[in-house]
Amino acid sequence: MNRPAILTRPSASTGQQNQALFRIYVAYRSLLSLVLLIMLISPNTRQLVGVLYPALYVSVALLHLATSVPLVGSLSKRLNQRMMMLVFVLDIVSITLMSHASGGLVSGLPILLVITVAASAVLISNRTLATLIAALCALALLGDTTLLIWTGVQNSSSLFPVGLLGALIFIVSMMVQAVAQRLGRAEELARNRASDLYDLQRLNEQIVQHMETGILLVDGEGVVRVMNKSASTLLVPERPVIMEQGRQLSEYCNELAYQYQDWRDSGQHKARPFKVTEDAPPVIAHFRDLQPSTASEALVFVEDYTPVTQYAQSLKLTSLGRLTASIAHEIRNPLGAISHAAQLLQESSDLAPGDQRMAEIIDNHCGRVNQIVESVMQISRREPPKPEYIRLEDWLTRYVKNYLQGLSSPADITVDCQFNDLLVEFDPENLERVMTNLLDNALRHSGKATGKDSARIIVSLDFAAHQAMIDVVDQGTGVPRADQSKLFEPFYTTVDEGSGMGLYLCKELCEINNADLNYRPTEKGDSCFRISLTQRAL
Repeated sequence: MNRPAILTRPSASTGQQNQALFRIYVAYRSLLSLVLLIMLISPNTRQLVGVLYPALYVSVALLHLATSVPLVGSLSKRLNQRMMMLVFVLDIVSITLMSHASGGLVSGLPILLVITVAASAVLISNRTLATLIAALCALALLGDTTLLIWTGVQNSSSLFPVGLLGALIFIVSMMVQAVAQRLGRAEELARNRASDLYDLQRLNEQIVQHMETGILLVDGEGVVRVMNKSASTLLVPERPVIMEQGRQLSEYCNELAYQYQDWRDSGQHKARPFKVTEDAPPVIAHFRDLQPSTASEALVFVEDYTPVTQYAQSLKLTSLGRLTASIAHEIRNPLGAISHAAQLLQESSDLAPGDQRMAEIIDNHCGRVNQIVESVMQISRREPPKPEYIRLEDWLTRYVKNYLQGLSSPADITVDCQFNDLLVEFDPENLERVMTNLLDNALRHSGKATGKDSARIIVSLDFAAHQAMIDVVDQGTGVPRADQSKLFEPFYTTVDEGSGMGLYLCKELCEINNADLNYRPTEKGDSCFRISLTQRAL
């Protein structure tokens, strides 16, 4: 699988690079020693080296080769400038002695000092010491030539080429030092830029990984090359993000793959919310080409659609509040008059039994309409939640005890919570309203189905989604599948005496507390309303 290029932090320092160059120089001087020894043995080159003092030439060449052995062994250690300086001085002495044993400048060996000077100019960072090496080379050449003239091997005319070679040595040293210094600055600048790029890449990675928007990099074949943590949480919360790279987009969600392919084919995209799984929150996707000029790779942005839904819901509640505020008096005043008139009719002794029944019907329905108005007014007057950290087990135990004491008939309510230290964030007053409505419904439906008012409260955890669930389970007959989608709609009810606002109000209270309320029948066929709350660690 192709991956985008990943930068690594530059780690090679100038000292480490100099050590690598010094290894090359050590290999060169070792090879040079062997070549100089072979030249003395070979019949074709025997007359060029060691012609004056063969014993001295052989001894110095062997000593020069022998000094390379400990140098090779010490290459794993960090060499300092003093050690390098000592090696270069030793090479100057060795080359000068072998040149002296071979007749001086005519042997050509002094030319090797140019390589030594160039190497010292690169490896020794102190320009004064590098210049000192060049000066030592020039002095060694001049001293060797003077000695050969004094012994009669050469004449005074040899001083001129030696002087030219000395000048060449200084010129090479100065030029190499300047080039090495400039390359060193360029290398330091490149290393700093590479380090900045590495830090910038790491910063970008951290920003992308911690964004709430899910981001996927998809190639032309629909394969996800890279995805961030938010995308993994929205699409595959049960598996680590690293395991999800390299899969086809359709393996995460068919609807997402269909929208992506439709955008590829048409070049246009109309964002439509969808769910990855039945229990997952709604998400919405947007697509962008990574490079506008090509269509090979694209970025897929996946966002949680819940905040948008909550915002739309808040706008809806605001409009509903304004509507109910304007019609409350218009409805309640005539409703009160109708109810009062019906009560007066019921108190009349001259009223026929049929008319008495009609008055009762009028009074009952007036009460039902009044209940609807009260529910709608309760929604319109609702203040923003005041969330608190609630220790769920203790709160449920106290609440159920108080709830049972307020009932007119006995009921059986059990609480199953195995998490003693579980904290959730919720407005206690709103949670009490929700639980009261759900338990009222559970006891009523259990009583109709079994003749006994009973309910169970079960608390569980979803570690993948970091949520705590409160299930209110009853033994009623359940809700038909065709009607389950209407449960939380306002004014929808399955009982004659209900207003159809209870579950709607519970749903609204849960959503403004960043929770969710859903109906889900159990495996045994019992009805279950689940509240999904955000879990907070202790």
